[in-house]
Amino acid sequence: MGAAVSIEKIMSTKLVTVQLDDTLETVKAIFDNLKFHHVLVVEERKLLGVVSDRDLFKALSPNIGSARESYQDLASLNKRVHQVMTRRPVVLQQTATVDDAIHQFNTHNVSCLPVVDLNNHPVGIVSWRDILKNLRIHPTVA
Repeated sequence: MGAAVSIEKIMSTKLVTVQLDDTLETVKAIFDNLKFHHVLVVEERKLLGVVSDRDLFKALSPNIGSARESYQDLASLNKRVHQVMTRRPVVLQQTATVDDAIHQFNTHNVSCLPVVDLNNHPVGIVSWRDILKNLRIHPTVA
């Protein structure tokens, strides 16, 4: 088997972050306008949680943007990030390897892994799609 590939080689460093009291309307705008499926929740540069597009869709009324949209439906956009985020997310240290990431994905039911430094400051993010792309570029021999 080849040498372990550092997670830093495949992680995305283009992080989009929100704060605890940001509204879901803000998160929806991020997902609508950028090709991201997860935003990191930070306070004082420390990672506190993650909001996925699935978390957002579960929290919002399905009537938003439809002819049946009501005031109550629109009010769901005013919920705050801290009400729907995943707290204490599963993370990787920036010294981790792709094998470590695969282990975390297989152990926990998550779709992304924030990568943090020793101070719990986010420095990157890895999705299972990133792992699959890496395996295609760097196949291992059993």
